Amino acid sequence: MLIGIDPVLSPDLLRILRAMGHGDVIAVVDANFPADSCAKRLVRADGLSATRVLQAILSVMPLDHMSDPAAFSMEVVGDPAAIPPAVADFQEMIDSTADTPSRIGPVERFAFYEKARDAYAIVQTGERRLYGNILLVKGVVQP
Repeated sequence: MLIGIDPVLSPDLLRILRAMGHGDVIAVVDANFPADSCAKRLVRADGLSATRVLQAILSVMPLDHMSDPAAFSMEVVGDPAAIPPAVADFQEMIDSTADTPSRIGPVERFAFYEKARDAYAIVQTGERRLYGNILLVKGVVQP
């Protein structure tokens, strides 16, 4: 245990977040996402919601202030303008927790899968809500 570090951040996840560089992407995905077949590095967070994991990550990782947006969600198939409840919660979490708040940009389903395959790591949560997936672009820690 460490003082001031969210206990949701496992040793593996902390190592990954620390190793990531500016512009690297981390995906936080729901229980239905094909994470094992997509991930270069996979961290399991079974039993935790994607929103809770997002909160923990944002407590230690800056979002990229040079990317617009610095967060992406998967579009709803057949209704790309829809905002699923999980994504609305993600936006609330980013607005209240991120060092540099960012609007979440929608990405078509298969393009989202490709971005996740290119991500530095994927964190698979136990999130049961549909479309509970988000990509985050890491920013820089200011001096």
